[in-house]
Amino acid sequence: MSETTHDGRVVVSDRPSPDDGLSATELAAKYGLAVSGARPGLVEYVRQMWGRRHFILAFSQAKLTAQYSQAKLGQLWQVATPLLNALVYFLIFGLILGADRGMPREVYIPFLVTGVFVFTFTQSSVMAGVRAISGNLGLVRALHFPRASLPISFALQQLQQLMFSMIVLFCVAVGFGSYPRLSWLLILPVLVLQFLFNTGLALIMARMGAKTPDLAQLMPFVMRTWMYASGVMFSIPVMLEDHPKWIADVLQWNPAAIYMDLMRFALIDGYGRENLPPHVWAVALGWAVLIALGGFVYFWKAEERYGRG
Repeated sequence: MSETTHDGRVVVSDRPSPDDGLSATELAAKYGLAVSGARPGLVEYVRQMWGRRHFILAFSQAKLTAQYSQAKLGQLWQVATPLLNALVYFLIFGLILGADRGMPREVYIPFLVTGVFVFTFTQSSVMAGVRAISGNLGLVRALHFPRASLPISFALQQLQQLMFSMIVLFCVAVGFGSYPRLSWLLILPVLVLQFLFNTGLALIMARMGAKTPDLAQLMPFVMRTWMYASGVMFSIPVMLEDHPKWIADVLQWNPAAIYMDLMRFALIDGYGRENLPPHVWAVALGWAVLIALGGFVYFWKAEERYGRG
């Protein structure tokens, strides 16, 4: 476009842009642009997660290797730490407070060690989940990938760590007279269900921890309360036999107690079906599916907010 000035010169002006007057949304639609880090649909998100499965596994293995890299005993601390915790609980609760009431020593010690190992699996998954996003902001901001990969990889890391602990747990069980039998095959489904539950819980805590980093300081107190309420050191029905029955029922139906009792039932000869609440397998499956699916959807809904601001 041109126009003539008063002195006879011709001035060429810019032509109007065809994009003039278009909003940002209209411009993005016109040129096929998308928001960086926008949340994909749920099915597409699952497909992306499957595409990153090798990264999730490698990241969890790297974290596991690096966890005790500065300690002289290295990976031995993976089993030494829960064993030392079990020893402390045995001295305090078993010998001093008599929490082993109703159970012979050859049952109570595997009972206690199993409870400590199984609850530590959940506890570590929760604590790792809280810091999954807030503790890896550099990675979250630098690379584009499904953010759920991080809490899932941390839950997988804790599962791998439990595998080392299970070897020690088997030795403790055998050492106190619980030899391998068919019920030991139940250990695998128990671990699968607990892993699903822990993963969902890690996803929930990852979203909450991303928004409120101070949650990491509060969670140790929450987890300690949960541990005492889940019968790690004592049998809930026996310890609460003088209290209203509904209290014992509520504590037994909580997921941490459910998975501990199932593992004890599978592993320990003297821990029979009478120690389990009714429909225990259905409840264990229900907790796993509810928390795993609910946690995944809950985390996915905030996908585009992680690492911003």
